[in-house]
Amino acid sequence: MAREFDTQLIESVAVRRARMRELLLWGRQRRVRATGDGFRWLRTGLVLAAVACAVCVGWSFLQNVVAEQQKARNPAPTQPAGPR
Repeated sequence: MAREFDTQLIESVAVRRARMRELLLWGRQRRVRATGDGFRWLRTGLVLAAVACAVCVGWSFLQNVVAEQQKARNPAPTQPAGPR
């Protein structure tokens, strides 16, 4: 019996949050414009985009560090000064 009450309470809170979110976004027209799960996909897309950007920046940084280390180990040979 207590589990049924807990489940009912959790569902009630979820419904209330969804209604509050729609009220905040759409005001009195919330019945006309339902947001649904669009924001969940938007958040997921933004997180994935941020992760992809971080990976690209990290990869570029690592390539730069490795290139500088290789340049420090093998300095470019200087050409001898010839007759002018």
